[in-house]
Amino acid sequence: MSFFIADAWAQQAPQQPSLWMNLLPLVALFVVFYFILIRPQTQRAKKHRDMLAGLTRGDEVVTTGGMAGRIVEIGDSFVDLEIADKVVAKVQKQALGAILPKGTLKKKA
Repeated sequence: MSFFIADAWAQQAPQQPSLWMNLLPLVALFVVFYFILIRPQTQRAKKHRDMLAGLTRGDEVVTTGGMAGRIVEIGDSFVDLEIADKVVAKVQKQALGAILPKGTLKKKA
């Protein structure tokens, strides 16, 4: 009878993968997220924090909304920007996006 039907042999029970092999994909995923998402965001936030700490009176800046002006007064959380002659706007420090090179506003006007 074994000529037509293969003999059934008892198979070994499947082995459970080790705990390390189960956690390896999660660890790899976390490492990928760290280098693609978390690390660049913290570096960008640090550069922005350093830029805000280095602001001085007379700096020419652009807000994240696109408004350009010269710093007249610096407070703890607000900055007064002169956006035109005798026109001063109060803006949050966090809304400042970049510091422009000196003389940029005179060139644009």
